[in-house]
Amino acid sequence: MKRLIVIGLSALALSACQNESRPQSSQKPSFYVSMADPSAQVDEAMARDMIGAYRGNNGLGRLTLDSDLQAAAQAEADAMARADKPSSADAFKIRLARTGFSAPAANISAGYHTLAEAFSGWRESPQHNRVLLDAKATRIGIATAYAPNSKYKVYWVLAVAADRR
Repeated sequence: MKRLIVIGLSALALSACQNESRPQSSQKPSFYVSMADPSAQVDEAMARDMIGAYRGNNGLGRLTLDSDLQAAAQAEADAMARADKPSSADAFKIRLARTGFSAPAANISAGYHTLAEAFSGWRESPQHNRVLLDAKATRIGIATAYAPNSKYKVYWVLAVAADRR
Protein backbone atom coordinates (compact mmCIF):
# COMPACT_ATOMS: atom_id res chain seq x y z
CA MET A 1 0.00 0.00 0.00
CA LYS A 2 2.82 2.41 0.91
CA ARG A 3 4.38 1.60 -2.42
CA LEU A 4 1.21 2.64 -4.32
CA ILE A 5 1.04 5.89 -2.37
CA VAL A 6 4.69 6.67 -3.17
CA ILE A 7 4.15 5.88 -6.86
CA GLY A 8 1.00 8.02 -6.94
CA LEU A 9 2.72 10.96 -5.23
CA SER A 10 5.71 10.64 -7.56
CA ALA A 11 3.45 10.70 -10.61
CA LEU A 12 1.61 13.72 -9.21
CA ALA A 13 4.88 15.55 -8.55
CA LEU A 14 6.14 14.81 -12.07
CA SER A 15 2.94 16.05 -13.66
CA ALA A 16 3.15 19.26 -11.61
CA CYS A 17 6.68 19.82 -12.93
CA GLN A 18 5.49 19.44 -16.50
CA ASN A 19 2.70 21.99 -16.00
CA GLU A 20 5.18 24.56 -14.69
CA SER A 21 7.11 24.60 -17.94
CA ARG A 22 6.71 27.66 -20.14
CA PRO A 23 3.14 28.86 -20.60
CA GLN A 24 1.33 27.73 -23.71
CA SER A 25 -0.14 30.40 -25.95
CA SER A 26 -3.26 29.41 -27.83
CA GLN A 27 -2.95 32.33 -30.24
CA LYS A 28 -0.79 31.73 -33.30
CA PRO A 29 1.18 34.51 -34.97
CA SER A 30 -0.91 36.41 -37.51
CA PHE A 31 1.23 35.22 -40.43
CA TYR A 32 0.01 31.66 -39.70
CA VAL A 33 -3.70 32.53 -39.48
CA SER A 34 -5.67 30.96 -42.32
CA MET A 35 -7.36 33.40 -44.66
CA ALA A 36 -9.70 30.58 -45.76
CA ASP A 37 -12.41 31.90 -43.48
CA PRO A 38 -15.09 34.51 -44.19
CA SER A 39 -14.07 36.65 -41.20
CA ALA A 40 -10.30 36.46 -41.78
CA GLN A 41 -8.36 39.61 -42.57
CA VAL A 42 -4.71 39.75 -43.50
CA ASP A 43 -2.57 41.60 -40.96
CA GLU A 44 -1.34 44.48 -43.12
CA ALA A 45 1.19 45.68 -40.54
CA MET A 46 2.68 42.19 -40.24
CA ALA A 47 2.88 41.93 -44.04
CA ARG A 48 4.56 45.35 -44.25
CA ASP A 49 7.04 44.35 -41.54
CA MET A 50 7.85 40.94 -43.08
CA ILE A 51 8.33 42.39 -46.53
CA GLY A 52 10.20 45.38 -45.09
CA ALA A 53 12.64 43.13 -43.23
CA TYR A 54 13.19 41.09 -46.39
CA ARG A 55 13.80 44.27 -48.37
CA GLY A 56 16.16 45.52 -45.65
CA ASN A 57 18.16 42.30 -45.87
CA ASN A 58 18.51 43.05 -49.58
CA GLY A 59 19.65 46.65 -49.10
CA LEU A 60 16.28 48.27 -49.81
CA GLY A 61 14.09 50.63 -47.81
CA ARG A 62 11.02 49.69 -45.85
CA LEU A 63 7.49 50.40 -47.05
CA THR A 64 4.66 52.53 -45.68
CA LEU A 65 1.09 51.25 -45.56
CA ASP A 66 -1.06 53.23 -47.98
CA SER A 67 -4.84 53.24 -47.48
CA ASP A 68 -5.52 53.94 -51.18
CA LEU A 69 -3.31 51.03 -52.29
CA GLN A 70 -5.00 48.93 -49.61
CA ALA A 71 -8.46 49.79 -50.95
CA ALA A 72 -7.38 49.07 -54.54
CA ALA A 73 -5.87 45.72 -53.49
CA GLN A 74 -9.05 44.78 -51.62
CA ALA A 75 -11.27 45.71 -54.57
CA GLU A 76 -9.09 43.60 -56.89
CA ALA A 77 -9.06 40.62 -54.51
CA ASP A 78 -12.85 40.83 -54.13
CA ALA A 79 -13.29 40.96 -57.93
CA MET A 80 -11.11 37.88 -58.37
CA ALA A 81 -13.09 35.99 -55.73
CA ARG A 82 -16.37 36.90 -57.46
CA ALA A 83 -14.99 35.85 -60.87
CA ASP A 84 -13.33 32.77 -59.34
CA LYS A 85 -10.09 33.37 -61.22
CA PRO A 86 -6.90 35.39 -60.79
CA SER A 87 -6.76 38.65 -62.71
CA SER A 88 -3.94 40.17 -64.71
CA ALA A 89 -1.27 41.97 -62.70
CA ASP A 90 -0.53 44.13 -65.75
CA ALA A 91 -4.14 45.32 -66.02
CA PHE A 92 -4.20 46.06 -62.28
CA LYS A 93 -0.95 48.04 -62.53
CA ILE A 94 -2.42 50.12 -65.37
CA ARG A 95 -5.46 50.93 -63.21
CA LEU A 96 -3.17 51.95 -60.34
CA ALA A 97 -1.14 54.22 -62.63
CA ARG A 98 -4.34 55.87 -63.89
CA THR A 99 -5.24 56.78 -60.30
CA GLY A 100 -1.93 58.58 -59.81
CA PHE A 101 0.42 55.95 -58.39
CA SER A 102 3.98 56.13 -59.67
CA ALA A 103 5.78 52.93 -60.66
CA PRO A 104 3.07 50.52 -59.49
CA ALA A 105 3.83 46.81 -59.24
CA ALA A 106 1.67 43.94 -58.05
CA ASN A 107 1.62 40.32 -57.03
CA ILE A 108 -1.67 38.64 -57.92
CA SER A 109 -2.01 35.10 -56.67
CA ALA A 110 -4.45 32.51 -55.40
CA GLY A 111 -4.40 29.40 -53.28
CA TYR A 112 -2.14 30.41 -50.41
CA HIS A 113 -4.01 30.12 -47.13
CA THR A 114 -1.65 32.09 -44.87
CA LEU A 115 0.52 35.17 -45.15
CA ALA A 116 3.54 32.96 -44.43
CA GLU A 117 2.68 30.73 -47.41
CA ALA A 118 2.08 33.68 -49.73
CA PHE A 119 5.30 35.42 -48.69
CA SER A 120 7.32 32.23 -49.13
CA GLY A 121 5.77 31.52 -52.53
CA TRP A 122 6.41 35.07 -53.71
CA ARG A 123 10.07 34.92 -52.68
CA GLU A 124 10.51 31.64 -54.58
CA SER A 125 9.00 33.00 -57.80
CA PRO A 126 11.40 35.28 -59.73
CA GLN A 127 8.51 37.35 -61.13
CA HIS A 128 6.87 37.84 -57.72
CA ASN A 129 10.19 38.37 -55.96
CA ARG A 130 10.93 41.31 -58.28
CA VAL A 131 7.83 43.02 -56.89
CA LEU A 132 8.93 42.38 -53.29
CA LEU A 133 12.35 43.84 -54.11
CA ASP A 134 11.19 46.72 -56.32
CA ALA A 135 13.68 49.51 -55.55
CA LYS A 136 11.17 52.21 -56.57
CA ALA A 137 8.53 51.04 -54.10
CA THR A 138 7.86 53.14 -51.00
CA ARG A 139 4.20 52.26 -50.34
CA ILE A 140 2.29 49.00 -49.88
CA GLY A 141 -1.23 47.63 -49.80
CA ILE A 142 -2.19 43.98 -49.35
CA ALA A 143 -5.53 42.21 -49.30
CA THR A 144 -7.20 38.83 -49.51
CA ALA A 145 -10.65 37.64 -50.47
CA TYR A 146 -12.16 34.30 -49.51
CA ALA A 147 -14.19 32.30 -52.04
CA PRO A 148 -15.43 29.14 -50.27
CA ASN A 149 -16.55 27.36 -53.46
CA SER A 150 -13.40 28.13 -55.41
CA LYS A 151 -10.63 25.62 -55.96
CA TYR A 152 -8.26 28.37 -54.74
CA LYS A 153 -10.29 29.47 -51.68
CA VAL A 154 -8.12 32.56 -51.09
CA TYR A 155 -7.16 35.30 -53.55
CA TRP A 156 -4.22 37.61 -52.78
CA VAL A 157 -3.24 41.05 -54.04
CA LEU A 158 -0.02 42.80 -53.02
CA ALA A 159 0.35 46.28 -54.48
CA VAL A 160 3.46 48.44 -54.18
CA ALA A 161 4.18 51.84 -55.66
CA ALA A 162 6.36 54.88 -55.36
CA ASP A 163 4.95 58.05 -53.84
CA ARG A 164 2.08 59.58 -55.80
CA ARG A 165 2.82 61.93 -58.66
